Amino acid sequence: MVTLIVKIIGLIIVAIGVISICDARDLSKKFFSNSDKNSSAMILRISGFIIAIMGGFAIYIS
Repeated sequence: MVTLIVKIIGLIIVAIGVISICDARDLSKKFFSNSDKNSSAMILRISGFIIAIMGGFAIYIS
């Protein structure tokens, strides 16, 4: 039962990471200033990739 919960949480974390990768441009327009759109989009993509890797690692461990 615990492994199922950990896998579900890991899948949610992976989904959040993938969404932040795919919608990085829109999220940077929404939450950050217009002057640094490109750098904030790149940071969102890198952080989304790291978040997705951590979620995949949680799925792999359980």
